[in-house]
Amino acid sequence: PDLVALMGQAYPHLAEQQHSIMDVLRAEEERFFETLEHGMVILDATLAGGAKVLPGEVAFKLHDTFGFPLDLSADVCRERGVTVDEAGFDKAMERQKTQARAAGKFKMDRALEYTGAGNRFVGYDQLQHTAKVVALYADGTMATELKAGQNGVVVLDTTPFYAESGGQVGDQGLLSGDGARFAVQDTQKIKADVFGHHGVLAQGSLKVGDAVTAQVDTALRAATIRNHSVTHLMHKALREVLGVHVQQKGSLVDAQKTRFDFAHNAAVTPEQILDVEARVNAEILANTATQARVMDIESATKTGAMMLFGEKYGETVRVLDIGTSRELCGGTHVVRTGDIGLFKVVSEAGVAAGVRRIEAVTGRNALAYLQQLESTVHRAAGTLKTPVEELGSRIGQVLDQVKSLEKEVAALKGKLASSQGDELVAQAVDVKGIKVLAARLDGLDAKTLRDTLDKLKDKLKTAAIVLATVDDDKVQIAAGVTPDSTGRVKAGELVNFVAQQVGGKGGGKPDLAMAGGTQPGALAGALASVPAWVAGKL
Repeated sequence: PDLVALMGQAYPHLAEQQHSIMDVLRAEEERFFETLEHGMVILDATLAGGAKVLPGEVAFKLHDTFGFPLDLSADVCRERGVTVDEAGFDKAMERQKTQARAAGKFKMDRALEYTGAGNRFVGYDQLQHTAKVVALYADGTMATELKAGQNGVVVLDTTPFYAESGGQVGDQGLLSGDGARFAVQDTQKIKADVFGHHGVLAQGSLKVGDAVTAQVDTALRAATIRNHSVTHLMHKALREVLGVHVQQKGSLVDAQKTRFDFAHNAAVTPEQILDVEARVNAEILANTATQARVMDIESATKTGAMMLFGEKYGETVRVLDIGTSRELCGGTHVVRTGDIGLFKVVSEAGVAAGVRRIEAVTGRNALAYLQQLESTVHRAAGTLKTPVEELGSRIGQVLDQVKSLEKEVAALKGKLASSQGDELVAQAVDVKGIKVLAARLDGLDAKTLRDTLDKLKDKLKTAAIVLATVDDDKVQIAAGVTPDSTGRVKAGELVNFVAQQVGGKGGGKPDLAMAGGTQPGALAGALASVPAWVAGKL
């Protein structure tokens, strides 16, 4: 509020987005405190035992993995009279930079060398076009000919194939001519204006200079443009529903789905998703025509077209109007919004701090998704022998019945344990004034095991007790010591003594501790050793 009062007039967005800015700052503050907590745990563990130097590798791990600043590590160490191995930190940092550069160099080494003219893209309006082969590549190097069975990359002088860009995947299809058939599996940019058609020559031979017919896979392109076009409508709807702070952080558009990452610091609620779906489908039903205009960046700015923060634009840009959305976009799109058919969100999740991801489907994929959901609902209704419209209430009834049965089972287990407990009292042995009991009780869960233990402690008064149960080759152990004996025998030590013999470990309070194990065959011997262990502690 103080910052808004001081600078709100100069920066109107501060006032408009005051609440969302405060939410983001609060979330960042909480994350930083979590970072401090995690970092301090690692620091304490490293410096335990009187260490006088914080290793550079540890300092780098704190910085790189947990976001713990080096100067903060240095401040903490200084307070404790410990120095930081900054040379080791710098070495670890340089090693990571070298690895990153090597990865980048590997990608560049794979890039194809091309010095010819750019190709002409006609794919906005045409999905088939005649073209001439101007370059061929096999195994990453330039070639003059491809033969049947060879994988390669083809460059054409003119192409209707869209090369991957702006989140939209590259086109697939076929290049054919004079007996040659080259199956295009992907289209990638070699340069900004040079498209490489990646694939395999299915038959014939293909040479530089050959004439071919370039045919885009129309079904895949149609499905892809539906998903791309709806991404624009969804982006606008998200800003309307969640707030203008929503900004695109990444996207992937292919024939199956649209995947959209955006800035938002909280999960999108089911109600908000329904609102977004309603707004987008309303735009689809309006069936308005899309319009794409090429203009200079200054003119585009004046139209109010949305520009992505951090994106680099050239002097000339393409302004796309689809429905009520206006953005800069070089991708391929539907002719009318109605061509999208149907829009359905299928998932929403967080992918990074302050970044959410939505996946959605359109057209036939949306129909298939809804039909699958309907089929699942019908199968569930059939299993529960109830009409679909009454499925919700029927599931509620079944859950109530399950809870009731679980209570009955728990009560029966309690009665069984109580009766077994009465029999066990007689099995306790006296060890230097403490009643010691170690027994196996099958058919009990952890809670019932604890309850039985408490009842036995009440009956035996001064005692050290170990109870165990086995379920599906897993051992559960409970150890209890009465309050008057915890000064001599600790339940945590006792349960660990038994657990280690059955391949497990555990812990707890001096009077009650739990453990698990994986070797039920060793349980009898472990329980038999309890009296001697207790005797050794007295």
